[in-house]
Amino acid sequence: MAETLGTLGDKLTTVKLKQWHTDDKDRLESLAHQEKQLQSEIDEFITDAVSGKIPVEKLTFAANKVYKKEGNETAKISGSLGEIFAMLAEVNCKLWHVQETVYDFEKIPVEEKDNVIRELAVVNLERNQCIDELDKAFRSIVKSLHG
Repeated sequence: MAETLGTLGDKLTTVKLKQWHTDDKDRLESLAHQEKQLQSEIDEFITDAVSGKIPVEKLTFAANKVYKKEGNETAKISGSLGEIFAMLAEVNCKLWHVQETVYDFEKIPVEEKDNVIRELAVVNLERNQCIDELDKAFRSIVKSLHG
């Protein structure tokens, strides 16, 4: 997948979640390095996009997920860049906790298993929608700067 502001932001929120959920010194050191690297990549990506080094058409890379919409309704993702980043962070937190449930899938009562799988699918779709919307919003801003 091509890197975009959305994918870089997604990676950074995931690194922050991993930092929050570990006490291992070596892992924290590695994650701190990843965090700084991603922050640098985000800064460079934004600078390159605004300066025109990255063509506007390369600022988006839609997930184009194919899924059954009926029964898999997702939250509407919209707003400013900051609002969408906040939604992405929230969705990734939700996704983290649903995934934690899936790791102990055998402990989930049979009558709840379908709901857990559906929630995992829907939250992952929302994650992809956040990434796509971040990219579209950023592209729109850059496009307006270049007239």
